[in-house]
Amino acid sequence: MKAYEITQIRNVGIVAHGQEGKTSLTEAILFDTGALPRLGRVEEGNTATDFDEGEIKRGISISSAVAFCEWKGVKVNLIDTPGFSNFLPDTRMCLRVADIALILVSAVDGIKVQTEKVWGYAEEYGMPVVFFANKMDRERAELFRTVEDIRKGLHPAAIPLQIPIGAEAGFRGVVDLLAMKAYTFQTDGSGKVKEEEIPAELKDRAGELQHALVEAVAESEDSLLERYLESGTLSPEDLQTGLRRAIVARKLFPVLCGSALKNIGIQPLLDVLIDICPSPLDRPLVEGKDTKSKERVSREARPDAPLTALIFKTIGDPYAGKISVFRVYAGRLSADSSVYNTVKETRERIGQLSLLRGKHQVPVDEVGPGDIGAVVKLKETGTGDTLAEEKSSILLDPLPSPTPLISYAIAPKSKGDEEKMSGALSRLLEEDPSLKVSRDQQTKETIISGMGKVHLEVAVERLKRRFGVDVVMKTPRVPYKETIRGSASVQGKYKKQTGGRGQYGDCWIKLEPMPRGEKYEFANQIVGGVIPRQYIPAVEKGVVEAMERGVLAGYPVTNVKVSLYDGSYHSVDSSEMAFKIAGSMALKKGVQQATPILLEPIMAVEVSAPDDAIGDVIGDLNSRRGRVMGVEGRSKGQGIKTLVPLAEMLEYAPQLRSLTADRGDYTMEFSHYEEVPAHIQEKLVAEAKQEEKGD
Repeated sequence: MKAYEITQIRNVGIVAHGQEGKTSLTEAILFDTGALPRLGRVEEGNTATDFDEGEIKRGISISSAVAFCEWKGVKVNLIDTPGFSNFLPDTRMCLRVADIALILVSAVDGIKVQTEKVWGYAEEYGMPVVFFANKMDRERAELFRTVEDIRKGLHPAAIPLQIPIGAEAGFRGVVDLLAMKAYTFQTDGSGKVKEEEIPAELKDRAGELQHALVEAVAESEDSLLERYLESGTLSPEDLQTGLRRAIVARKLFPVLCGSALKNIGIQPLLDVLIDICPSPLDRPLVEGKDTKSKERVSREARPDAPLTALIFKTIGDPYAGKISVFRVYAGRLSADSSVYNTVKETRERIGQLSLLRGKHQVPVDEVGPGDIGAVVKLKETGTGDTLAEEKSSILLDPLPSPTPLISYAIAPKSKGDEEKMSGALSRLLEEDPSLKVSRDQQTKETIISGMGKVHLEVAVERLKRRFGVDVVMKTPRVPYKETIRGSASVQGKYKKQTGGRGQYGDCWIKLEPMPRGEKYEFANQIVGGVIPRQYIPAVEKGVVEAMERGVLAGYPVTNVKVSLYDGSYHSVDSSEMAFKIAGSMALKKGVQQATPILLEPIMAVEVSAPDDAIGDVIGDLNSRRGRVMGVEGRSKGQGIKTLVPLAEMLEYAPQLRSLTADRGDYTMEFSHYEEVPAHIQEKLVAEAKQEEKGD
């Protein structure tokens, strides 16, 4: 495999709202550069980057995929990312290692919700952006309306570098405003292109737009502006160099156009990516923490610098095993070498290295600075880990960790598959850090959490397809608790005579409510030895065990002070078991007499929503028994802080997306427990009794 200088590498993250043509564009680029022998189609399930069975079945990208190609001596690493909200955390992680964000916008529909989100990720990372107005061959497609949409919705410095030749079904090429040349394409998907003079009917329009382009480039830099004012124009060299610097500095955002599906306009796009878009050397130096001094340090993108690489994706391959995909920021990563994982603080043996083209691997001996590669079967290393030299190790900033929005309880359909399910879930978590798995100790359920129901359904499908674990997914039980509102003094007496030695335990306890958050207190107030000292722990044990299942609806009892103050014993028949049973009996009787109530978990919820949806969102939160604590303005939209019962939030994610046209987000964490309203308590108690009868 040919070695590339860092200036001859382009790392391009292809991002957009779902179904805007990212995978089709990737496929067209790979075909036109000769990396693929034929042009695949998403609907036929034969594209290079949508190779997962779930992606083929749904016809959408679920997971990011890397594919490399070469154009005019420059290596282009393409990262085809998901565009639907359930899978955007993967997109955000992959943009971290790209140097250019290529944002597709529909020339028919313009800016959509997830386009705004991926633009936000590019802003977060300070990335240069190129826009590609796709679907120019469709009915109602219009480039300049799309440019205005980008200017209004994302950034006013969007500027066209091309104008279309033909419209809608007659779209057949583009005019390049830099070279002032026309390029027409065959419409059979072959990508065959012909360079021509600009059509007469487009010459005036092309001249006007080129003049606007020259002015915009000149205004981006003082030295260029002086030259422009002196001569009235810029040389082709100054125009290209100035445009490149303006793109790198995020002062200008070029807009190109074409049709990915018909393979029109792809080669001029490639020319822009390699001629005027940044190489890894044009981007800021990577920074991290020195593992020894704990100070912030940077690494230069040089082959002789200390190795610095970031694992940004993990792929589970049924044949190759775990594939770790990485970006080298500095130094070189060589096959059959040893490296240091600064996150896990362990050494890893690097075996065979490869470059990826979707699921296909091309073996290489080393991967240099600025490049992207893959390695198989690393033992300890996972997504987000840094690989470095142990003697000069650095810890790169962690990848963003999204907060899951929806949770379901899962259980294996076949009894005895719990361990198999646990192992399979661990493998899934390696591949997808946006999935979370936990065990609810109260409800005894395994909880899987993710970014949406589709996200979790995909995970469940993978469990069955790849690991042979068939599971059921259901709404998780809410971990209600029981407590008391009043006080009670009760006797628990266990007496049993069976012919031989009997059983005798007798205790008096007082129950009192405690402040919320104080789980339980046991007070020994026995005096005079009415209950021998050795039996008192048994009483407490019986009380604690009885608290695990309350008298109202079988939920754990909390916020209760239990005082043991009296009792009696038998010198022969008393035992620890008898006093344990007596303590349990007393607790159950006491709770019934002390006005038992149900408590529910209250969540602190923070919702981000656009201004035009605030009223609907607040109204919906109020209908969920939410208490709005405050609303604050943000750069985009507003943030609503509220307290809402967990029971009302189990299906909130799809409702918020519906209310905000998929522009809303929220975070949620446990706050405290509160009393359940009487009418809801009655319903819960009735349901619990019905379940008990069913059992």
